[in-house]
Amino acid sequence: MSISRRTLLASAAVIPLTGATTPARGPLSGDPFTLGVASGDPSPDGFVLWTRLAPVPLAADGLGGMPSRNVPVTWEIADDERFRRVIRRGITTARPSRAHAVHVELDGLAPGREFFYRFRAEHWTSPVGRTRTAPARWSTPGALAMSFVSCSQYEHGYFTAYRRLAEDEPELILHLGDYQYEYAPDTYTIPGGNPRDHEGPETVTLANYRQRHAQYKTDPDLQAAHAVAPWAVVWDDHETENNWADEVPEQPDPNFVTRRAAAFQAYWENMPLRRSSIPNGLDMQLYRRLHWGRLATFHMLDTRQYRDDQGCGDGYKDCPAAYDPARSITGAEQESWLLDGFRRSTARWDVLGQQVFFGQRDNNAGPQKVLSMDSWDGYQGSRDRITRGWVDARVRNPVVLTGDVHAHWADDLKLDWTDPTSRTVGTELVCSSITSGGDGADVASGNHSWAAWNPHLRFYNNQRGYVRTRITGGALTADFVVLPYVTEPGAAAHTRATFVIEDRVPGLQRIADAPTPSAGLRTAGPAEDTVRQETSRP
Repeated sequence: MSISRRTLLASAAVIPLTGATTPARGPLSGDPFTLGVASGDPSPDGFVLWTRLAPVPLAADGLGGMPSRNVPVTWEIADDERFRRVIRRGITTARPSRAHAVHVELDGLAPGREFFYRFRAEHWTSPVGRTRTAPARWSTPGALAMSFVSCSQYEHGYFTAYRRLAEDEPELILHLGDYQYEYAPDTYTIPGGNPRDHEGPETVTLANYRQRHAQYKTDPDLQAAHAVAPWAVVWDDHETENNWADEVPEQPDPNFVTRRAAAFQAYWENMPLRRSSIPNGLDMQLYRRLHWGRLATFHMLDTRQYRDDQGCGDGYKDCPAAYDPARSITGAEQESWLLDGFRRSTARWDVLGQQVFFGQRDNNAGPQKVLSMDSWDGYQGSRDRITRGWVDARVRNPVVLTGDVHAHWADDLKLDWTDPTSRTVGTELVCSSITSGGDGADVASGNHSWAAWNPHLRFYNNQRGYVRTRITGGALTADFVVLPYVTEPGAAAHTRATFVIEDRVPGLQRIADAPTPSAGLRTAGPAEDTVRQETSRP
C-alpha cells in the first residue's frame, strides 16, 4: 500500500520481438492486425469500427513497428460472417500521428441488426468482428443481453473472464474503467508473485501509454471479447494514474497535465469511440448516452476528469469534506447533463455506467462513520443531488453499474442513509475485476461483515469475474459470474448468485445462489472476508 498523495505533498498471442524501431518508409514488416478489432457506441443506424496497425506491437516507441507514412485501410461490413453479402465498404487512412489507429464511424444502417466487419491493409486481412446497431429509437425491444466488466491488471492474471464473457455472446458490453494499468513491472504485486509482466516502464509518455495499450490488446481473450459485440467504455484512474482527480495527481508531479494529455490521446486511439471523444488539449469528452430503443438508456459517466480532489488524503476516513455540498465528483456541467437526462427519459430502465462505489459503505461498526474518500461516499452532495434528481424526475427504474473495487457487490440505494428502514429508491450492481487482485476467494456466506451495520449491502464475493444481465420490460436479471482462479489460464466460470430487479420495484430480489464452490475453488475463511482499504491501487 503506497503513501497517499497528501502525505507526500506535505512532506497473449505470439508477439514479435520488442524494442524495434519504427521503419521510416517501405512496406509493412508483417501482419499489422496483431491488436485485433473492436466496435463500439452503437446507435440505431450505426456504430464505430476500430483497429490499429502494429506489426511489432510492443515496440518501445509506441508506434508498433509501422512505417512513418499514411497507410490506406479498407473496411467491409457484411450480413454474414463469410462476407458473401457485403453491404458496405470503404477506404480510410491510418496515420502515424494517431499511432495508425483507425476509427470508422458509420451511419445509415438498419436498426436492430447484426453485422460482421473486417479490415484490409496491403495484402493482410484482419480477424472478423461481430457488431450490431441499436434498436430504433422509439421501438421497445423484447430483451437486451448486456454484460459489464472492469479492472484488468495484466500482471495479476490471465484474461480468461473476457473469454468466458465472449462465449456468452452478449449484445452489448460495458467496460467501467481500469482497462489497463500504468505500473512498471513488479510494482503492483499479488501474494505469490505476478504471473505476467508489464512491458516497459511506468506509463508517463505518449509512447509508454501506446505501448501499454498494445500489450493489453495482444491478449487473445481480450481480443475475443472485443470481437463478439459492441462496447461502451469509460475510464477510471489507472488508464492515467492511480487515484488522480482532475488536474491533481496522486503524487507530486509538475508534469501531470502533460501526462494526462498523453494518456487521453492513447486512450482514444485504442478505444472504439466516436469522433466527439477526440481529445481537445487537456480535455476529452467521455460522458455520453446510448439508447437501446425505449427499453434502456445508458448514461455513461466520467467521475475522474471533473471531480474535486479527494478529501483528507484518500482512503477510509471520518472526513468533514465528505459532507461538503459544494464538492462534486462529476463537475457541475456533467451533473446538469445527467439530471436533464433523467427529466427527459422515456426509457423503461435508466442505467448509470460509472466507475466507483455509489452506495454507502461504512467500515466502522460504531456511531462514527468511516467512509471511502475515493467513492461517492466522499462526495455526498453529488450523490444526494443525483439520487434526488432521479426520484424527482420519477425515473421508472434507476440502476447504477459500478466497477473499481475488485469484488462483486449488490446493494439497495437509499435517500436517507441515516435510516436503514427508509425506502429503497434504486439499485447498484458492482462487478468484480477481470484479474486485479489475483485469484481472490469465495465468500461462503455471500455477505461482507460490514453488512451487519450496512443492511442495504445485500451481496459480496471476492472472486474475479463479470456481471451478465438480461434486461426486459418486466425485469433486469443479473448473474454474478465468477472464476475459481486467474493466475493460471483456462478456468471455467459459474454463476455465484443471481438477482432480479422487477419493473417499478427498486431493490434486489435474490433468486439463485451457488453456495457450494466448484472443484478446485478456494473458499474464504474469516480472515479473507474483507475488503482492501482503498488508499491506493483501487
